[in-house]
Amino acid sequence: MPETIFTLSGPGRKPSYRDLVQTLEGRQKTNKGASAYARWVNRPLGRRLAALAYLAGLTPNQVTGISALCSAAGLVLIMAGPVAWATGAAAAFLLVLGYALDAADGALARLRGGGTFAGEWLDHVVDAGKMALVHLAVLVGWWRGSDLSEAWLAAPLVYEFIAVVFFFTIVLTDQLRRAHRGSAQMRLAGEGSSSVAYSVAVLPTEYGVLALAFTLWGTPTVFAYCYLGLLACNAAFISLALPKWYREVKTFGSVGPKTPAEGRPLPAESEN
Repeated sequence: MPETIFTLSGPGRKPSYRDLVQTLEGRQKTNKGASAYARWVNRPLGRRLAALAYLAGLTPNQVTGISALCSAAGLVLIMAGPVAWATGAAAAFLLVLGYALDAADGALARLRGGGTFAGEWLDHVVDAGKMALVHLAVLVGWWRGSDLSEAWLAAPLVYEFIAVVFFFTIVLTDQLRRAHRGSAQMRLAGEGSSSVAYSVAVLPTEYGVLALAFTLWGTPTVFAYCYLGLLACNAAFISLALPKWYREVKTFGSVGPKTPAEGRPLPAESEN
């Protein structure tokens, strides 16, 4: 295996499950911007699954693949299974497990000495597919197995639009922050931890909360109103977040090749 990020005590000693979990707890990602579910449910589960994967000799990409299979299986249940309590419970379990494994692949990469660009690319591709398909699954599941009125079918279409824009904007903003990292401003922006109040406030935007909501799938009306509430919260959050993120990236300055005459970068686009 690649060199790990910790030092083992004693010659030839293999790390135990506890060693691995404790190592990851000391090297966890910053909590800045993370929801309560991510901080206290998904990441702890991910660390434990990463430790098991390490002991089993799995690679981060293999864990990403298992995560994708779990999520896909849960979504197929929603689309093709009966609208019943058992269907929702099984789908919720698979989606929650897939999400925890999504956290585990990065944790496993840290255990093995660091990730790769290809691994990060694969992880984001799987995430993008999952975020798009979950709402298509609701649409198909309602269309084929629910007695809800057709007007409800607009909800997953709107949620789909918001989720795709939300996911792409978060990924792009993070990449721009990385490109700009190194300035004093970005060092301050990228450090620290979000407050408990913030982590709780952003819970409705958390994929894990949506996954757990499928436990209500067997009672279509209750699930529908829960789903609509999450949709409204996500719409409100993105309407506030997009202007904030735009103002932030405007402070990063210009990008582009330097002109020989002026020695400064050309702007990528006109100022609005």
